[in-house]
Amino acid sequence: MSREPKRGHFAKEKGEVILREHEYDGIQEYDQKLPNWWLFTFYGAIVFFVGTWVAYYHTDFLKNDQQIIREKIAAIQAAKMVELEKTLATLDDSKLVHRWATDAALVSAGEAIYLTNCSACHAADLSGTMTVGAHKIPLPGLPLDDREWKFGGKPMQIFRLINEGSPPESTGHNGAKMQVWGQTLNPKQIAEVTAYLIAKLPEDFKDIPAN
Repeated sequence: MSREPKRGHFAKEKGEVILREHEYDGIQEYDQKLPNWWLFTFYGAIVFFVGTWVAYYHTDFLKNDQQIIREKIAAIQAAKMVELEKTLATLDDSKLVHRWATDAALVSAGEAIYLTNCSACHAADLSGTMTVGAHKIPLPGLPLDDREWKFGGKPMQIFRLINEGSPPESTGHNGAKMQVWGQTLNPKQIAEVTAYLIAKLPEDFKDIPAN
């Protein structure tokens, strides 16, 4: 004959089975004392959470996500500055015109970068306009094929303009300023874009002598 479990609020001893006194819609609930390994794991998790929360939010022992992201951004910017300095040390107007702009692979890479990142503002044909029906609609960027370089037309001036974006004194064009592409492109990519522009507009740079 099976023995009816004891009634009570909860089990107090290991192995004890209690049928709890409450009942809802004919449903009853058993209660047994949880094993120590489970209880210690549960309590340990609580202690770990509280300790980690205090260390994370109220001390400098653990870095929060914002600090980690800032440090990573700073490291990336520092690496970019080192790369920029190395690139600038090997570049000048003559090298961009007579070496980079005459290298088909570099020009092709620059074209791909230009079409991906620059053509939305300056147009794929460098005209700074978009054709809609029979009309030419101006784009946010300045035309690059009009032989007018607002902020200097030397190759290294163009390189720095792309790298640093519109100068602070610039009022923008059609309500827009050029972004700081040095935050997105590395120095080699910017040099490739510059080489592509030189190759597309050779008349603008024909006076640059070869070293």
